Amino acid sequence: MAATARTDAVIVGAVRTPIGKGKATGALHGVHPVDLLAHSLRALVERTGIDPALVDDVITGTVTQADEQGQNIARNAVLAAGFPESVPATTINRQCGSSQQAVSFAAQGVMSGAYDVVIAAGVESMGRVTMMSDIRPGADPFGEALAQRYPDGFIPQGHSAELIAARWDLSRTQLDEFALSSHEKAAAATKAGRFDAELAPIAGLDHDEMIRPGGSIDGLAQLLPAFYDEAMGRRFPDIDWRITAANSSPLSDGSAALLIMSAEKAQQLNLTPLARVHTTTVVGSDPILMLTGIIPATHKVLEKAGLAIGDIDLFEVNEAFSPVVLAWAHDTGADLAKTNVNGGAIALGHPLGASGARLMTTMVNALHQTGGRYGLQTMCEAGGQANATIIERL
Repeated sequence: MAATARTDAVIVGAVRTPIGKGKATGALHGVHPVDLLAHSLRALVERTGIDPALVDDVITGTVTQADEQGQNIARNAVLAAGFPESVPATTINRQCGSSQQAVSFAAQGVMSGAYDVVIAAGVESMGRVTMMSDIRPGADPFGEALAQRYPDGFIPQGHSAELIAARWDLSRTQLDEFALSSHEKAAAATKAGRFDAELAPIAGLDHDEMIRPGGSIDGLAQLLPAFYDEAMGRRFPDIDWRITAANSSPLSDGSAALLIMSAEKAQQLNLTPLARVHTTTVVGSDPILMLTGIIPATHKVLEKAGLAIGDIDLFEVNEAFSPVVLAWAHDTGADLAKTNVNGGAIALGHPLGASGARLMTTMVNALHQTGGRYGLQTMCEAGGQANATIIERL
């Protein structure tokens, strides 16, 4: 039997809101998360000119699926955006990689022939829906069998970041220098208008709210460690506690959406593809270190794609914490000069379920600005997982 020709999944539109502080004082705090996502969906339709009735599905990443983000927020936002009632939607959770996984599922659906037109999106309002509020006080999300496998128990991500900094021998100064660089790059990108094409202003906010250029190593050195506690100090006596609010990503609000379809459908609709989804993968990793899965995920996606690290023109690596990106660069050999060239989550923010779609939107935009061919995106995820995706600019 002859082999079936592959159907290319192409990105024809990508948009995001500016990212706001995930606090009561944030510019987007007054926006209900359903409306926050609906805004990106409407902007995507307006900018591409697509008839929303053609959309086969809307796949949305959201991490804390509780309260205002419960009840399948994807479907609620589709209706709030004014899409026809015939357009379905589903909400998924792969922790911080949720909307990068949404992109993967969307592309895989197109490649398999299950979809012709699909939207991958993400949303998180961390200021309105508190992280971990989907677990009621006193509830055990792990169960007895898992506790037997890991009798010492799991640890918060901040402590995992501390373990990574210690294992890769990354100094406080190195971590803070990386954080300062993220802010400087994001500020320069904002000033130069490099985010303009991807932003859909909302609630009077037309820029990412948390960028703070002009900091100094001496200034950041005054900050106390953010995650120290006595019990963890006894469990990990060799940690010298160097993770602070400055070299971590802040609580954030935002949404993003990408329109993905087959190359044939894009041609029929007279839409210009921006990039094709070249290769996707996801891996599991040590749930204690938790945040190092981006290293094997990068190796795996490159091997699947038949590419080398030197073939990649731009990298987007989620800056959950400074040591995550620095350890990844050390072990993969990736060039930090090609990584998060417009700044990363330490400066821009990390609205959990929205971040994967936000990074992809930014990477598509940056590839066109720089003329690069291949972009690689990867994100660490709670529980020890990581997505990696390679796209090719068209």
